Amino acid sequence: MHDQTMTFSVKDDKEKEMKKTLMIIYDALREKGYNPINQIVGYILSEDPTYITTYNNARSLIRHIDRDELLQALVKSYIQY
Repeated sequence: MHDQTMTFSVKDDKEKEMKKTLMIIYDALREKGYNPINQIVGYILSEDPTYITTYNNARSLIRHIDRDELLQALVKSYIQY
């Protein structure tokens, strides 16, 4: 039992938290009748927070996500599958 080494990765945890946050934003946009993909892409390209609804605090949440890190995670996810 003790010969297995557990690994800890802050980066993995950060990506999981980013995904969780992005899903909350996605759901808020969908619930308000927006196309979540188009709105999130608009935000990523322009960094204009008005692409994101204030519903469920989504606009505030998106500001806590670093766009460069988000783009890296998205490309990494797309390439790996």
